[in-house]
Amino acid sequence: MKTTPITTLAAGAGLLVGLPLAGIAASGRSLGAYLEFPPLTQYVRHAPFSWPVFAGMAVLIGAVLAPFLWRIARAWRATSPAPHPVRAFPWWGWAAAAAGAAAWALAWTRLTWFAPFQHFTFSPLWFAYIGVVNALTWRQTGRSMLTHEPLRLAGLFALSAVFWWYFEYLNRFVQNWHYTGIADLTPAQYALFATLPFATVLPAVMGTHDLLAAFPRSAAGLDRACRLPLPKPRLTGALTLLAAGAGLAAVGVWPDWLFPLLWVSPLAVILGLQLLGRRPTVLDAPARGDWSRLARLALAALICGFFWEMWNWGSLARWEYSVPFVNRFHLFEMPALGYAGYLPFGVECAVIADLVMRRTRS
Repeated sequence: MKTTPITTLAAGAGLLVGLPLAGIAASGRSLGAYLEFPPLTQYVRHAPFSWPVFAGMAVLIGAVLAPFLWRIARAWRATSPAPHPVRAFPWWGWAAAAAGAAAWALAWTRLTWFAPFQHFTFSPLWFAYIGVVNALTWRQTGRSMLTHEPLRLAGLFALSAVFWWYFEYLNRFVQNWHYTGIADLTPAQYALFATLPFATVLPAVMGTHDLLAAFPRSAAGLDRACRLPLPKPRLTGALTLLAAGAGLAAVGVWPDWLFPLLWVSPLAVILGLQLLGRRPTVLDAPARGDWSRLARLALAALICGFFWEMWNWGSLARWEYSVPFVNRFHLFEMPALGYAGYLPFGVECAVIADLVMRRTRS
């Protein structure tokens, strides 16, 4: 029986929220700490840095990425650069760039007159970023979400706030990051302070993907790569859902060992439900050998991740990381291997955007 997107979304939401709590309850622990708001209590003691684990994870990440990077490198010389755009960079793009520069300066300085607003500098940076990437996309293609799909862009802002609040919820079970400079905020102020920047995540990632899609060389060679056939989609979906659900239920019980599941289990739960319900998935294109969209989504999130981490670095209200086993070799606050988490996160962004907005982009 084929399910509707609403059914998939409702079932996914129930599993994604309920399974981590069910795992904690089954382990006999109190749920109170995991429902604290704002989440200030530090109750997870993380394992120290481990060279064997670091090396093992580095080799695994390298092994996964190497075939894709090799194909891109081979195809790069065989493809031509995108034609030079005939359009000038629009005035509103320049306005966004100027606003972003001003927001950056205010975020990293501590001016007395600006002190009441110092906690809220992250959102203007990202509104400006979204404006700039849409302007660059318009310059290259003559289209952008901002100019041609404003309702979709507005919907992504609203959806994004809910989307990232979920990852904040999931982080309670592993506590891989925590915020500083927010202790004096009331719960209402914290909710506002958090929701505004959270609302920019999906527009930023999907806007960056659109910009990358305007440059064919960004995923050169991946449109005709190896196929990922799913001969028994419903069985694959059931097994994927079972494994991802077990991982989510256990992530809070063994956070040091299962923390990477924070970035892959939600994606796997949705994919499992889509396969069981005979719905289209982001795996349909790889089944035909086309990995280009997945590659651009992963790269889009990695680009956004670089700016997230950079702009966070000098801000007053900021996050810091406590990642077991691999918490070394930082670029800004993020340990080097932590950037790998942005790769599946980009795909996750598209899965949720496609599911809720009911549109699949090529």
